[in-house]
Amino acid sequence: MLNKVIYPGTFDPLTNGHLNIITRAAKLFDNVIVAIANNYNKKLLFSLNERIYLAKQVTLHISNVTITSFNGLIVDFARYKKINVIIRGIRSTFDFNYEMQLAQINNQLMPKLENIFMFSDKKWINLSSTIVKEIAYYGGNIEYFLPKLIAHAVYKKFNIS
Repeated sequence: MLNKVIYPGTFDPLTNGHLNIITRAAKLFDNVIVAIANNYNKKLLFSLNERIYLAKQVTLHISNVTITSFNGLIVDFARYKKINVIIRGIRSTFDFNYEMQLAQINNQLMPKLENIFMFSDKKWINLSSTIVKEIAYYGGNIEYFLPKLIAHAVYKKFNIS
């Protein structure tokens, strides 16, 4: 039985769609490690420390979830943690094609790595962190899409009260 899994991502910000995947994964695995990427290639709204703090706060109620960060390749992090299963959320066929490419590359780099794709709940299928940030930037209401704590943090970043 698989008892540990890594759910990697940038989580800038962590959305209700991400939280849905985390919650569902926590029912299937003994330990879910939410691995927040220290991604230098993306223009991020939140620092790594802010993303870790926010993720920890909104997952406090899920006892078998651990929040951490990683640099570099997810396969190197998985080797370091001695975990050979990662979960990726899938919203659409676009996500599936992209994630399938990543899975195949990751399997070349770490042949024993298993990739589990979890489909988004239908109410979050069109949700992305990028869209949420754009809505907030223009003053729109994002509270349906994010945990309340994170929505308020996003508003604060955009100086919206």
